[in-house]
Amino acid sequence: MSRQQKIHARLDAALKPRHLEVIDESEAHQGHAGYQDGGESHFRVVIEADGLSSLNRLARHRAVHDAIGKDLLSEIHALALVVRV
Repeated sequence: MSRQQKIHARLDAALKPRHLEVIDESEAHQGHAGYQDGGESHFRVVIEADGLSSLNRLARHRAVHDAIGKDLLSEIHALALVVRV
């Protein structure tokens, strides 16, 4: 399973989002710090979930990070979050 698929599966299981996109933006970062051959180093997550709506911005980001897990976060260089409520 790819990192992109793992991120999607973990967020889906933990937060039951109405909308979820996990976008691999790695190719746009070729030559930059953290780029890995084959991609899967830079991601953008767009998520909309009921469980995030009552949280402030920092708590939303923490909830997404917790759902993804430290093990998987340690494998990627960058994660951009767009949390819609």
